[in-house]
Amino acid sequence: MKKTLFGILALALTFTLSACGAPSGSSAANTSESSQTTVLRVGASPTPHAEILNAVKDILKEQSGIDLEVVEYSDYVIPNTAVEEGEDQANYFQHTPYLDTFNAENGTHLVSVAKIHYEPFGLYSQTVKNISDLPDGAKIAIPNDGSNEARALYLLEEQGLITLNHDAGFQATVLDITSNPKNLQFEEVAAELVARTLDDVDGAIVNGNYALAAGLKIEDAIATESAESEAAQTYANILVVEQGHENDEAVQALVKALTSDTARDFINETYHGAVVPLF
Repeated sequence: MKKTLFGILALALTFTLSACGAPSGSSAANTSESSQTTVLRVGASPTPHAEILNAVKDILKEQSGIDLEVVEYSDYVIPNTAVEEGEDQANYFQHTPYLDTFNAENGTHLVSVAKIHYEPFGLYSQTVKNISDLPDGAKIAIPNDGSNEARALYLLEEQGLITLNHDAGFQATVLDITSNPKNLQFEEVAAELVARTLDDVDGAIVNGNYALAAGLKIEDAIATESAESEAAQTYANILVVEQGHENDEAVQALVKALTSDTARDFINETYHGAVVPLF
């Protein structure tokens, strides 16, 4: 009897230890409760990136069995550090010039795997209906950060309003203006605040995502970047992963979903030119 009781206790102890050794919930960061389903965490800005990701969740699940978890961020730093540290497997919020600068300044190892869309800069005005009507000495608000300031200035150059020293490339500032026949005056403002200056300036050049957030319609802009412009390719919004994960099956499945007809139709029908697919 004692031997039998001892055997039962030993068996129960073995079972208990085995159960304690198993992880609770998912067996790994990229699997759900069902070991057959991969979970892909992707960081994104709320508009339009998270919206586009959510629009392709169903086809990603149907075609590849992947559960897409979209994590929204309100800043441009944490989504990159989250990928570098392995908390997220990818992010979708930035363009290549920003990514290159971030890697250089932070020692991160992030790479682009696909160009998805671009958000054309627009020159908006409350007082002028046609760009040719901008008065001499007009006050123009532009973003004050490196690549976005250059992009705004190139838009003005495309319209024949200024000439730039092209040696500065996409790091150009107002100091690189070589010709300014209308004597335009520039107000350099944080990108997220430019739209708020419209009541106080003759025109404001606003990033696409901030224009959307401010309720500005791209068709109301008096000048916009061309889809064929160098800026459209340079400032394409990209899907980013940590170096070495470019060819991960889940990542490539997401690329396929983000460049599908479903994604294209959603972008075109939702943003009406404020977001332009590049596929």
